[in-house]
Amino acid sequence: MTFKEQAEELEQRILSPYAVLSSRSRGRLRPEPSCDVRTDFCRDRDRIIHCSSFRRLKHKTQVFLSPMGDHYRTRLTHTLEVAQIARTIARALRLNEDLTEAIALGHDLGHTPFGHAGERALNEICPMGFRHALHSVRVVHALEKDGKGLNLTYEVKNGIACHSLKAVAATLEGRVVKLSDKVAYINHDIEDALRAGVLTAADLPYQCTYILGRTKSERISTVIHSVIRSSSDEIRMDPAVWDAHSRLRDFMFEQVYKSPVAKAEEGKAEEIVKVLYAHFVKRPAELPPFYRGIEEKEGADRAVCDYIAGMTDRYAVELFERLFVPRSWPVIL
Repeated sequence: MTFKEQAEELEQRILSPYAVLSSRSRGRLRPEPSCDVRTDFCRDRDRIIHCSSFRRLKHKTQVFLSPMGDHYRTRLTHTLEVAQIARTIARALRLNEDLTEAIALGHDLGHTPFGHAGERALNEICPMGFRHALHSVRVVHALEKDGKGLNLTYEVKNGIACHSLKAVAATLEGRVVKLSDKVAYINHDIEDALRAGVLTAADLPYQCTYILGRTKSERISTVIHSVIRSSSDEIRMDPAVWDAHSRLRDFMFEQVYKSPVAKAEEGKAEEIVKVLYAHFVKRPAELPPFYRGIEEKEGADRAVCDYIAGMTDRYAVELFERLFVPRSWPVIL
């Protein structure tokens, strides 16, 4: 038996009846030779880790735009925290850890520069609209590897697509990632808000911290234990923990995500995205060659949306300055 076959046999012996077995994946759109070492979900995880879009996450905003400090979250650190929480839950529930991790690592590949401010701007001006979850699927399906895509399995793409929409993922592994995403961003955003001075520990609702815990570690542990105790054929928490978790999320939206500190620069960020979009839609010949190819096949709006969505925060700012901010003339004496 190959190492892959041994791994698939082990999955059949130890995973829950509700888990997705690698050997029973619905497969890839383009058939390809199998690996004799890794299962299909392992290969998907590795392809995501090694792709360009994953590396760019380190320079994309999570909540606070251009924070001055090395300890604030970026899209990359958020993604890693989601993967850790999701794998812990998946392991305890005997779900497929490799599938869970692949979905978690790929869930934000399509996020815009400037976080949700960039997403709002593109959704407002793109004729086809914009949702980062669906664009993440487009990234792995049609944009990575010079347009060839990563050719991921159905289950991974489905979990990525459903992580932030009302749609429910087809697998429990995908549903674990969707929940883990919320748990991660609520709790690490609390930590960043405390560091930024937007919140103090005393501001957190007592009815939430009493049930969930006073520290980030306690809150995450409470939720994970609740999910493990309450889940079998569905992913859920017990009612008291779910209520406290939901209340804490509502609190964060009102006190942090909509706060003057977090929102202070978002208007400028949205304007940068809109101005860049308008510029390249009128001048598609100025797009990089790869995106000019998309423009020829799918139109300027599609190509420009893809181009801007893939930018990091600093690349978007540098490009804006290069196009629209006058340069100083050298003085020759």
